[in-house]
Amino acid sequence: MDITSILPEGTSFAFWEQEQRYEQELHVDCNQGGAPGDRDGSIQKPFQTINEAAAAAVPGTRVWIHGGVYRECVHPAMGGTGPDRMICYEAWQKEPVCIKASVEVKNFIPSQGWRLNHFSSDALSEGISIWELKLNPEDFKGYNPFCAVNILHDRLFLEYDKTDMTTYLNRRGMIFSDGKPLVQVPLYQQMGTQENTYWVEANGQTVHFRLRGDDDPGKHLIEVTCREQCFAPEIPFLSYIKVKGITCAHAATGAPVPQRGSISCYRGHHWIIEDCEVDWANGVGIDIGNECWHHCVPEDQIIGNTIIRGCRIKNAGVCGIAGLFAQDLLIEDNLIEGTGWQRMELSWEAGGMKIHNCRNSLIRRNIFTKTFRADHLWLDCSNENNRITQNLFLDGIEQREAVFIECTRDGVNLIDNNIFWNVEGRFDAGSVPQETGSSGWYKMEEDGIVNGYAIYAEGTDHLYIANNLIAKCRSAGYFAKPVAFRMHGNLRGGTSRDARFMNNIFYECGEAAIKMPTEKNQAEGNLYVSMNGGYLRILYPAPPCCLDLPAWQEFYGFDKEGQEGVFQIDLDTEQYTLEFRSADQYPWDTMRGRERHHYVMKPEDIKTVKKDLLVSSDFFGTLHGNDYCKPGPFKELVSGRIYHIDPRKLVSQEGRQS
Repeated sequence: MDITSILPEGTSFAFWEQEQRYEQELHVDCNQGGAPGDRDGSIQKPFQTINEAAAAAVPGTRVWIHGGVYRECVHPAMGGTGPDRMICYEAWQKEPVCIKASVEVKNFIPSQGWRLNHFSSDALSEGISIWELKLNPEDFKGYNPFCAVNILHDRLFLEYDKTDMTTYLNRRGMIFSDGKPLVQVPLYQQMGTQENTYWVEANGQTVHFRLRGDDDPGKHLIEVTCREQCFAPEIPFLSYIKVKGITCAHAATGAPVPQRGSISCYRGHHWIIEDCEVDWANGVGIDIGNECWHHCVPEDQIIGNTIIRGCRIKNAGVCGIAGLFAQDLLIEDNLIEGTGWQRMELSWEAGGMKIHNCRNSLIRRNIFTKTFRADHLWLDCSNENNRITQNLFLDGIEQREAVFIECTRDGVNLIDNNIFWNVEGRFDAGSVPQETGSSGWYKMEEDGIVNGYAIYAEGTDHLYIANNLIAKCRSAGYFAKPVAFRMHGNLRGGTSRDARFMNNIFYECGEAAIKMPTEKNQAEGNLYVSMNGGYLRILYPAPPCCLDLPAWQEFYGFDKEGQEGVFQIDLDTEQYTLEFRSADQYPWDTMRGRERHHYVMKPEDIKTVKKDLLVSSDFFGTLHGNDYCKPGPFKELVSGRIYHIDPRKLVSQEGRQS
């Protein structure tokens, strides 16, 4: 039995995959010539476009796609009929297959007739090389992303007064030089001071660009986006489709909602997206849900049961994976990196992964890293019986929280055996007031400006947080607040009660390890390492209580098995290695009160604590073996040992090695 797949309610995740035996195989090779009528999809006479094969594929068909660059958006005409009769689109013998939503261009000329400043009308006279490109209408039939702004039709939730609207009002079209994007600027003259930029004329038919070093574009591969998506049905609810080993790049998707990804299930169910790469999506990388809340869902229509496995989702502008009303999801062994460069976090649809109303799902062995101004993972509203386990949440850049669980009040969600590292926070450091003299000593709680949380719960009850390593959060490992008015209709608001913190390691959190809104929560078996004073907090009723471990134990009965430590933890977020290092001596600020505090200086000296009922194994899937375990995600804590923590290299029960 795969113990890492047990959901909080005690049953295993509902795996549905079956071994496929395809009845028909079609071949596609963009490098082969011949008239369309002469191609039959055989390996001797392969189709030249994937869409030719998609039009011919029926349930039980595998479409083999030979290596090459395919500049089209694939529109499956049909889905499969069950887990044993899927339609599969797969790279032939793992050859590099790339579907690009862009076209290569060469017909650029020097840009003339536009002012770089008030005193010049000729860009070239200032020694700056700016180029002009008139878009070919034949490449933009049906969709011109240079005519459309990023923001889509649902703008009700934007807080215009709190955000810079420039990126929302930029055009969706992108320009690439040798696979790297140029940066869009809103004014022509800004190209005069910024290399590697482009500007779009008002009608969206002509673009101007400047390369780094004022280089000649004729020496480079220049590509411009001309399609919204790379792989997306035009018919909703197509299901039982598999996409494997394919790269999808340069999709000119807009800002959600609707959630329209470079790869789109378009409201279908039982998709498998495996070993794929999604690179440089302007908005969303992959969408797996109902697309938006304005769509009617037919009675008994399934949304979800989707598997995303072994994929690399890189550089999504707003959201890596997006799903609305998607349930029974298996998201495993993926790398989600560099999400959020569009700076649209206040659109409230941004994140490495953003799911609404998610139930009975398993999110395991993923790496979320370098997410910019957005959450690594956001579960929004009414999420029940989900397990988030064996993931790395690393290097949140200007990130307010790594994991956000919002307005979830009824079922349990389990966050266990994860590693959180470096949540920078997003706030204006200049707005933090400077304290003079001793005035700061008497503040019971910080001023509320600073943020940066590993886990943030808003109006969420019954959250279960166990055996994680939560480290280097600018503010707190956990912060929550009640929400009185959510949800809609006659349903109650969330109280942020019955959160349980069991057997975690908190390390170097800037302000606090735990900020509970009230004492109506539980904490036991946690280890607090190298923390500041008052690192355990209960915020209400006022005034807030800022406690250390002995006071936490004495006045609230929490963490009777809790421990404190002063050793060091190092994590390499590029190589995915972790090391514990023993301390040689007590730091000076732990001298006072030593009779009440015992600080563990060597990881080997950490005491075992009672094992939690919901967590029977460690980060590597190794059984704890008895009723006790060490705090944190590892069965053994050894000084100087190099822990290799890339979770994608763990072998699942099915024997798959990524």
